[in-house]
Amino acid sequence: MVTPAELNRRAELYNQLGSMIAAGVPLVKALEMVSRNASVRGSRKTISGLVENLQAGFTFTDSMKRVQGWMSEFDIALLSVGEESGRLDVSFKLLSNYYATRAQIIRDTISSLTTTIMTLHVFLFLVPIPLFVGLIMGTDAQRSAFFVEKIIAFGALYGIVFFFIFACQGNRGERWRSAVEAIFETVPLLRTARKYLVLSRLAAALDALTNAGVSVTKSWELSAAAAGSPRLNREIFEWKRQIEDGMTPADLINQSHYFPEMFANLYQSGEISGKLDETLDRLHVYYQEEGFRTLRLFIRIMNGIIYGIVVVLVAKTVIGFYVGSITAAVNNF
Repeated sequence: MVTPAELNRRAELYNQLGSMIAAGVPLVKALEMVSRNASVRGSRKTISGLVENLQAGFTFTDSMKRVQGWMSEFDIALLSVGEESGRLDVSFKLLSNYYATRAQIIRDTISSLTTTIMTLHVFLFLVPIPLFVGLIMGTDAQRSAFFVEKIIAFGALYGIVFFFIFACQGNRGERWRSAVEAIFETVPLLRTARKYLVLSRLAAALDALTNAGVSVTKSWELSAAAAGSPRLNREIFEWKRQIEDGMTPADLINQSHYFPEMFANLYQSGEISGKLDETLDRLHVYYQEEGFRTLRLFIRIMNGIIYGIVVVLVAKTVIGFYVGSITAAVNNF
């Protein structure tokens, strides 16, 4: 499971490597130096594997593919381009900023959900109220019924949570990730936030690849794989023959329903003006900021909805319990 602490460790690792490479430290030496840092002990196995492969004569790209470990396709694609273009320090810095931002988003999410989570736990513990009363004033059988019901309720809650955490991990198979993406597409705001973040990663990878002199067809294939969207990956895979027949990516983007109008217009302008690298950098920054802003908005709205539902259910249950108690007392009287 990827936690904010783990993402921060990756960000710090990439930041250290980027700073060392920029200062002129050889890659193997930089990896050996960071591996001695206590904060990256969870990554030492991967780093050691990279060093061993590099010392055996493999390139950094080949070493990453052989070792992989916790490194995602996005990491490998950008670092491979950085090695080929001689801008490895820039790729490390980009990844450092990306993971630091992801960690901050997750921390903000957890923080914003704290009140709702506590309220939900209190609700599940107290409701149904007759069982709770039985825990305090009832028989051993009633107490046993209370604990069995709570084990089932909390087990179901945590089971759902852990299932979604498991499902959203990026290292699942293509079919699994396609199914998760299809589910997210049905959720307003969330689908927009995810799409913007995919476009941000796509623009960052394209910027690095085109600056490295990689062919247009190969650049788009690698960037689509690094973007993390099975749907986009499938669509761009179909572009290969059309690009080879003379169509430009700008033409294909304008024909696609996936890309927003702004992305299409800016990309076409950059392609015509010869300033595609500057355009891609602006697109990367813009869609990353908009993606995270939309994600935060979705989280706030979701938090409010969950909190409101729990409060209403608690109020309804408490009122119903007291009305029932009063009615029973009146009837007995």
